[in-house]
Amino acid sequence: MAEKLEMVKNKQVLLKDYVSGSPKESDFIIATDKEISLEVPESSDNGVLLKNLYLSCDPYMSLLMPKPANSTFEDGFSHYTPGSPINGYAVSKVLDSKHPKFKKGDLVWGITGWEEYSLIAEPDSLFKIEHTDIPLSYYTGLLGMPGMTAYVGFYEVCKPKKGEKVFISAAAGAVGQLVGQFAKLAGCYVVGSAGSKQKIDLLKNKFGFDDAFNYKEEQDLDAALKRYFPEGIDIYFENVGGKTLDAALLNMKSHGRIAVCGMISHYNLDKPERVHNLAHVLYKRIRMEGFAVYEYYHLYPKFLDLVLPYIRENKITYVEDIAEGLENGPAALVGLFSGRNVGKQVLVVARE
Repeated sequence: MAEKLEMVKNKQVLLKDYVSGSPKESDFIIATDKEISLEVPESSDNGVLLKNLYLSCDPYMSLLMPKPANSTFEDGFSHYTPGSPINGYAVSKVLDSKHPKFKKGDLVWGITGWEEYSLIAEPDSLFKIEHTDIPLSYYTGLLGMPGMTAYVGFYEVCKPKKGEKVFISAAAGAVGQLVGQFAKLAGCYVVGSAGSKQKIDLLKNKFGFDDAFNYKEEQDLDAALKRYFPEGIDIYFENVGGKTLDAALLNMKSHGRIAVCGMISHYNLDKPERVHNLAHVLYKRIRMEGFAVYEYYHLYPKFLDLVLPYIRENKITYVEDIAEGLENGPAALVGLFSGRNVGKQVLVVARE
C-alpha cells in the first residue's frame, strides 16, 4: 500500500467571480481550508513543489479577470477561473522536485499560484536563481519580468542612441523607473510623468531623471511635453495610453520610436479612450511597436550580464512597495490601478 502523504493547509487568494471594470478587494476570497501535500505526487513525472516567498503585483493581471469572451487580452496567458487561485510572477523555494533541472532547496522565479505552496506540473518556464547576493524580492521586479520588460522595450525595440530625448509615462512604476535609469546610462536626456509629488521627487532625486512632471497637475499635456521637449521626443516608452499617448504623438520627432509596453488607463474601461493623433505615425514616420516580454526570455542571460554589474556598482537603484501576507494581496493588487503604490508592488508570503 502506498504511504499516505502528509497534508498541510494552503492559504490561497481566489477569484470570486469574473470581474467587469476595475477590480475591487471584494472580487477576491482568502481561502484557508485547502490542503496540499509537501511532496510531489508519484503520478507527476516532472512536477516541482514550491514554497512561495514573494508575489509580484502587475497591471496585466486585471486583464485576466473578465470573462474570456469579454476580454481583448488573448495572447500568452490563461484567464483566471472563478473559485480558483489567481496566478502571477513569484519568487519561490523548491521543497520537492521530480524535474532534472531543479532540486530541493533551489530558488526560482516564474509563474505560480497566489498561495503559500504551488505544485507546478510543467516547470520548464521557471528560472533558477543563481545570484543570491541580490535581494530575492528583486526577482519579482528588477531581475524578473519587469526588469526584462524595461530591457527589451528600451534596448531591443527602441534601440537608443546617445543624446536622444526620452519620455516615459508611469515612470515611477516597476518598469518605468528602470527604463529611465537605462536611458541615463545610455547617455540620453530623460523626462518622466507620474501621479504624485512623492513619485516626482523619486524620479528626479533617486532615479536620476533629468526632469519629471505630475500629469494630474497639467491642464494641457501637449503643452507640458513641449515645455520639456522643445525639440521633440526621440523615444517614448508607453505605459499609459489615452491622453498621454495622444500628446506624445504630437511631440514625437520624425523617425521617433514608441515602445508600447502597457496601457493601464485602458485596462478596466468598458469603452477605451480614443487616440486622435495616430496620423502623426504616418506624417513623422514613427515606428510604434507593441511587444510581449515572454517572447524575449531567451535574452535573459544577456540581460543579467548587463544589469548585475550595474546593481553591484550601485549604478542602478530600485524602489519596492512591500505588502505583508497573502490576506493583504487583494488590496496590494487593486491599489495598482489608483496609483497607491510607490515603486514595484511586492507581496511577501514568507521570508523562508
